[in-house]
Amino acid sequence: MNTISRCLCACAVALAASAMAAQDVTYKPFKHYTDRVAQFAKMPPVDSCDIVMLGNSLTEFGGDWGMLLHSPVVVNRGIAGDDATGIYHRLRQILPGRPRAIFLMVGINDISHGLTASQVASAVEKLIAAIRRESPSTKLYVQSLLPINESFGKWKLLEGKAGVVGEVNSLLSAYCNGKGIAYVDLYSKFVRRGTNTLRRELTTDGLHLSAQGYKLWAFELRRHVMQLTR
Repeated sequence: MNTISRCLCACAVALAASAMAAQDVTYKPFKHYTDRVAQFAKMPPVDSCDIVMLGNSLTEFGGDWGMLLHSPVVVNRGIAGDDATGIYHRLRQILPGRPRAIFLMVGINDISHGLTASQVASAVEKLIAAIRRESPSTKLYVQSLLPINESFGKWKLLEGKAGVVGEVNSLLSAYCNGKGIAYVDLYSKFVRRGTNTLRRELTTDGLHLSAQGYKLWAFELRRHVMQLTR
């Protein structure tokens, strides 16, 4: 069976699974979250040809990741406000299709909830374990959390938490290295040298990214996507 035939078969299987699963994704009560989940349910289901960008607002606001990464098989499954537990509950919309790869970034909202670095890492590790268990054929890339810039003064729940971001990244990097999981260090590319602060030109508000920030993120991921699709 050629690649196109395999993808068509996988799509049919994923469509049925996704339609049922979408009805059960109820972790977050706010309207934007439920609207996004409903929107995903109406889209073509994730299948074995797809590369999934999975995360929170940072991922969602990237928009057309297929264009950013120069690949039509990349789909955006980010939802603003999501955290590791929310994404864990959303896996039932994604994993039945056995996607080719997942680029995961999650944890900054968990930090804003007041969790320690260890608690955040544990929640993300639980999510990682579920992905590997339920879809072992999926190539998983765990992306580091991005730094924040507190000088904007906008994100009160993240005040004093710039150092926690680095601690979470250290824990996730060690975990991934121990498990043989691909870890993508974006943090070092986004941080101002000698600090733990997000470079000002890469952000609009100290947390979310500017167009330049997304260009840098895409540049760092493009080589991985090329390896997956060649």
